[in-house]
Amino acid sequence: MHIAIAGNIGSGKTTLTKMLASHYGWTPRFESVDFNPYLSDFYQDMERWSFNLQVYFLNKRFKDVVDISRSDEVIIQDRTIYEDARIFAPNLHDMGLMSTRDFENYSDLFDLMMSLVGMPDLLIYLRSTIPNLISQIQKRGREYEKSIRIDYLNGLNEKYENWIADYKGNLLIVDADKVKFGDRPEDFEQITNMIDAQLFGLFGNAQK
Repeated sequence: MHIAIAGNIGSGKTTLTKMLASHYGWTPRFESVDFNPYLSDFYQDMERWSFNLQVYFLNKRFKDVVDISRSDEVIIQDRTIYEDARIFAPNLHDMGLMSTRDFENYSDLFDLMMSLVGMPDLLIYLRSTIPNLISQIQKRGREYEKSIRIDYLNGLNEKYENWIADYKGNLLIVDADKVKFGDRPEDFEQITNMIDAQLFGLFGNAQK
């Protein structure tokens, strides 16, 4: 089974992935940021490095999706391949930070990849406002994130909402502004209760 967590930068995806993996005994798959060879350069010069960064992410995440599809474990994934293609790359293109030629090339590659794999069994979307995202980004203190532009975050949030509105798979939405799962045990329990209801309803013998 494939559980995926989606959400903007700073919404709490990694924290929730760790907590759910521990709670259910699921195998976590985390987004790699510490060893990304493009990320720091990208935040300094988005237009120059946008295509390189997005292809890097697409490559890494497609490998993850293929591995997950071949696994017998219940895997929970921090960020999905869909977010790269439906949110981050279109946002860069709309902002004039990725050329139409590069965007079309990237989109064709994504469409080919997705013809070979399926959707997650459950998607958990962490909805968050910009002030909350900024607070979380500042709190974790990653040096390369200090130069993130507010208009960039705003554009991403708009793309997330549009994507979620049209999402056809099994979906849970968590208000990350109000549900402070990392700080309040009762809020985390609220999320696990929602997941239990969804998974047992869908799969009967879902692993815990």
